[in-house]
Amino acid sequence: MKSITIHGIDAALDKKISEKSKEYGLSQNRTVKAILQKSLVEDKKAAKRESFADLFGKWAKDEKLLFEETIADLETIHESDWAK
Repeated sequence: MKSITIHGIDAALDKKISEKSKEYGLSQNRTVKAILQKSLVEDKKAAKRESFADLFGKWAKDEKLLFEETIADLETIHESDWAK
């Protein structure tokens, strides 16, 4: 497996890497590898879908009922709207 060395990491970036490694519970080396993997290799479509994940899903039963009540009038066909 190939190794690389990165020179000139400033204090702010070093701090971020340290924070992430503690957050992930990994060494700094594994943390940097995970970040690179995620940003360079993972499926970009999956990442795009994930960014919209909070907009999709199932409604709670009360949310569904409220929505159906709100649009009930839109479900009714009024013949007068279609008269010529």
